[in-house]
Amino acid sequence: MFNPDFLDCFDRLVAFDAETTGKRAPSAEFIRKQPFAWKPPGVVIELGFVEILRDGAGWKKGESWRSLVNPDGPIDPAAIRIHQIRPGDLKGAPRFAAILERVRDFIGEAPIVAHAYKNERDFLDYEFARAKNIQWGESAYDEARYICTQRLFAQLYPGAGKSLTSMCDRLALDTLARDEKHGALLDADMTADALILLEQQLKHGIDEAPRSWTSG
Repeated sequence: MFNPDFLDCFDRLVAFDAETTGKRAPSAEFIRKQPFAWKPPGVVIELGFVEILRDGAGWKKGESWRSLVNPDGPIDPAAIRIHQIRPGDLKGAPRFAAILERVRDFIGEAPIVAHAYKNERDFLDYEFARAKNIQWGESAYDEARYICTQRLFAQLYPGAGKSLTSMCDRLALDTLARDEKHGALLDADMTADALILLEQQLKHGIDEAPRSWTSG
């Protein structure tokens, strides 16, 4: 349960989203059972981050960052239809290990805002472990660092559809760009917009919350 003041102690948040090959991240138990020479496949193919900064009593969006990621493996055709990222688009993209420090630097000490956060957390944990930054089964960031817009939306709108698209439609956020394709930065940006509005609704009531915010 989120309290109206749950973000009052923070000055900076980071919204995050990942696009993937369409495969689930293998469990640590599965990976430990594989032969020594087995190489775990990449899962993440695009990352998107949006900074959310304190602006008086509210928030504004700051810097953003997006990167394609070479997974060294195939992409499910069903996933390509959603995000329209094809294997040829990733030939010159960095491996996750090459951008790991950039990821860490952008997140810093901020809470991580994600929709259906467990999926995004699992993708990050898997790629951090695949890059040998943490052990399989460990977490790159404590679960307490994550703020889930899906849970916050469900608290304010019980019974409503919980997908990112359904949430943004219910909140009357502009989803025109997302009608053509999904993208990590686009989804992170929409997640940031949703959080800003949902926090205002939590504090002031759904019908009385202001709908304005500014981008940096």
